[in-house]
Amino acid sequence: MSHTTAWTHSLETPIGTMGAAFDGEGYLIRLDFLMEGRPANWAEPQSKREEQAFGFLKAQMDAYFRGSLRTFNVPHKAAGTEFQKRVWAELECIPFGRTISYLELAKRLGNPQCIRAAGRANGANPISVLIPCHRVIGSDGSLVGYGGGLPRKQALLELEGALPKHEAGPYGWV
Repeated sequence: MSHTTAWTHSLETPIGTMGAAFDGEGYLIRLDFLMEGRPANWAEPQSKREEQAFGFLKAQMDAYFRGSLRTFNVPHKAAGTEFQKRVWAELECIPFGRTISYLELAKRLGNPQCIRAAGRANGANPISVLIPCHRVIGSDGSLVGYGGGLPRKQALLELEGALPKHEAGPYGWV
């Protein structure tokens, strides 16, 4: 994930604070969990359109975490290579409440041999949750590889019903 884009907004969620950044047209270009101890690069919002776009994102994220939204329609543009964009488009095809393995992701891209490249592209996803990289798991069902931390990945998958909720889950969810 590129860390050169400055955050323009902070979004509180039940599983941690996220930073959001928009382009001048109001498209979401970055959304990720802010990690404790890691400095964040902040900039002022640039337009009224950006403020409106953030309000729309916040409303959808709030609905998602309440369990009343399964599909996002926040306008977004993820910058990356053509291969990364293919991977991210495939991630958006994974339905709410479902998971696939990294191998399945590579197969969906038409080349099971590109499993590592697909994994790297998944990890470079600049728009967490909306482009659901958390829905990709190990072939053995293990929760592996999430930039926001495995407890958050577990919480997102539990929220979506892809994993059974554990008593007092990682963020106190039951």
